[in-house]
Amino acid sequence: MRNKKLIPFEVIEKAVSGEPEAVNAVLQHYSPRIKYLSKYRGHINDDIQDRLKAQLIKAILQFRFDR
Repeated sequence: MRNKKLIPFEVIEKAVSGEPEAVNAVLQHYSPRIKYLSKYRGHINDDIQDRLKAQLIKAILQFRFDR
């Protein structure tokens, strides 16, 4: 099992409420994974990277705790 540092719950709550600093903290946390997923033919594709970041921001803002 991986021993990665988790994002604190308070940061997630703030990100879901739309606080820019918290959203940026979540983006920074997932930055290595986004770079890995945006590789195309051995190089990082900026368009794919931007799209993945936009999808993550959209998912953060649509997340609901009451489900």
